[in-house]
Amino acid sequence: MAGLKLNDIRKSFGHHSILHGVDLDVGEGEFVVLVGPSGCGKSTLLRLIAGLESVSGGKIIIGDDDVTASPPGDRGIAMVFQSYALYPHMTVAKNLSFGLENLTMSRAEIDRRVTEAARMLAIEPLLDRRPKQLSGGQRQRVAIGRAIVRNPKLFLFDEPLSNLDAALRVQTRGEISRLHKRLGATMIYVTHDQVEAMTMADRIVVLNAGHVEQVGTPLELFEAPANKFVAGFIGSPQMNFFDGVLAGAGPDHVIVDVPGFGRLDIPAQQGEASIGEAVILGVRPSHFELAKGDGADGYPIRFEVDYAESIGTDTYVYGMVEGSGTATIVHLPDHVAIKDRAVLQLAVRSARLHLFRAKTGSSITKPPVGAATVVHADDVEA
Repeated sequence: MAGLKLNDIRKSFGHHSILHGVDLDVGEGEFVVLVGPSGCGKSTLLRLIAGLESVSGGKIIIGDDDVTASPPGDRGIAMVFQSYALYPHMTVAKNLSFGLENLTMSRAEIDRRVTEAARMLAIEPLLDRRPKQLSGGQRQRVAIGRAIVRNPKLFLFDEPLSNLDAALRVQTRGEISRLHKRLGATMIYVTHDQVEAMTMADRIVVLNAGHVEQVGTPLELFEAPANKFVAGFIGSPQMNFFDGVLAGAGPDHVIVDVPGFGRLDIPAQQGEASIGEAVILGVRPSHFELAKGDGADGYPIRFEVDYAESIGTDTYVYGMVEGSGTATIVHLPDHVAIKDRAVLQLAVRSARLHLFRAKTGSSITKPPVGAATVVHADDVEA
């Protein structure tokens, strides 16, 4: 296995620029997920790493080798595509061994690798079948096995679970995560699904319009997003956003006026505030709480319910914070019986609040440390 370094990677098609100077350092054995909306450049970046496209600028280094101009076969990579790309006329065993048979490798070594990959992926009973006799999940495991037998320096996955149904996606992403731990392999994984990114990655790279917005662990991106784009993309359901104005500032906090929330005292980076500046308050749906009703934590947030959805383990409430004019989602744990058009009293803790500049989207919130303090509490259903 080997690490990967991308230095100022750029890609243009004619006059249309796709990637704008991407820098990334992936450690040996690390599982890194490239995530972002459609058209952000994540699949293009993966194809550049694989050598399927040529770079317009920058360097690609795998291990100690500069492979920027190397053909795909000389890069020591194995790629798993969204489509299974299996040979329909070959058995599973032949699909696994075919790529190795073109190399100077003994039959015994080929058979050993095929047997080991089949064992890892629990496809040993399928070796004599052809792809048309397999389910979608089985075909994807064969495609992954074809990558494993190559014993590559680097595994590349291009949205490998997109063709699977929801239950099978959950199962297969668990299998890939376990495989990563077993192999200790370096893996670069592309997806548009931020849930996949959050559950599988050691680190996530968030791309937007060809730029890297933030790189960090799943928890870092969830708790301390660098900007409004990352905050809105990471988390499901996505973060709620409310317009506000900075009304005051101290060395480590700001006072912000937000319709529907009143005046809030929020921990913030020193020197980041400008009085009168337009800001955006961010609150994750799961960070709202039902108020306790004892009145000890100041005035509550009134939430007007449109409708609620319960899935037994969780309840999602759709409506609006009174006075905000903004459609809002509240995520409550467990099943909570809530009537349409009810009014809830909600609370949110100050350390759970995020604040972004309206003009640039950059965060001015201090990353949460230790216990949170409550801004609003005392919530009951009205």
